Amino acid sequence: MIKNLSNQTIALAGLSQTVLSVCNLAKTGTTNAEDLETCVSSLLKINADDVPEVYGGVDKLHSGFKLLEKQMGPSDSVDTELARYGAALVYLESRFRRQDGMQKAIRVGLERATAQAAHFGITHENVMSSIADLYQNNISKINPRIMVMGEPEYLENPLIANKIRVLLLAGIRSAWLWHQCGGSKLSFLLNRRKIRAEAQRFLQSLIY
Repeated sequence: MIKNLSNQTIALAGLSQTVLSVCNLAKTGTTNAEDLETCVSSLLKINADDVPEVYGGVDKLHSGFKLLEKQMGPSDSVDTELARYGAALVYLESRFRRQDGMQKAIRVGLERATAQAAHFGITHENVMSSIADLYQNNISKINPRIMVMGEPEYLENPLIANKIRVLLLAGIRSAWLWHQCGGSKLSFLLNRRKIRAEAQRFLQSLIY
């Protein structure tokens, strides 16, 4: 993947879209269906040629760019809960990157889920269950675990809980992609204004 700010911004939009979907599911039991499908699809694009292809095109990340632009703005516009989820996923990715055996296990599992998705559809509950198990059996063993806040009636619903786990794994995928494209904590802090401007540029290009 080419290391530049544009690709980093796309990956951060992907990460933003996942945490927004997680928060929506945890608090309301639902989220935008197209946003969810984009996040799940990104997990199954293991060998994409470029960053936009991971998400099926930048037009699939409108919600992510919109949130990213807001989060990169003045401090009073930042949603601290969403920022916390994003930071936690970036940290988990840095730990996961050092776990070769875990990476292989997840890759094999995602290849199996890809075959399932071809038969059932990307967001079918069987596919979601398979990917959620990958998260629970691997990523959940890395401390500290992410604590998702929301309504118990939704968090305790197995179908919704599976979607949340899938989204968290998709967030790690986006964090991995961000790192591949040259992203780091230092570059993130130094380039906040540039990232915001890039997110705005993408948003303007998506206005029909």
